[in-house]
Amino acid sequence: MRAHLALFASGLLFAAGLGASGMTDADKVIGFLNAASGAWDPSLAFVMVGAIAVHLVLFRLISRRAKPLFATTFQIPSRKELSPRLIGGAALFGAGWGLGGYCPGPALVSTTILGTEALVFTGSMIGGMLIFAAVTSTLAPTENP
Repeated sequence: MRAHLALFASGLLFAAGLGASGMTDADKVIGFLNAASGAWDPSLAFVMVGAIAVHLVLFRLISRRAKPLFATTFQIPSRKELSPRLIGGAALFGAGWGLGGYCPGPALVSTTILGTEALVFTGSMIGGMLIFAAVTSTLAPTENP
């Protein structure tokens, strides 16, 4: 139960941070991503730098622990190779973010105000995930990504 409360509190903190920083405003994100427009908005760079700084400090502190608070071991990825699937997924993610102004986290937070853009983006994103899952399970049902 404590783990669920910690997860819920973390999600609320993340959502509040996204809203306070402007990451849920698609126009602001597109203004940041489109540096060649002449109306570039660099303010989201501070959000990224702040997030990286917090991660660097906390990752070092937390990884010194013998184990996580709510698990038996740390789950740190070991794969290092760049696969075509990873590169293709990153390209699709970037294209969706650049065209729509949302990435998955801010899109989900933005749906709470029931804005048409956020709802359409989130619905399309979920639809794309379902299609991907159906296609990959049909083509390679035994493969584990």
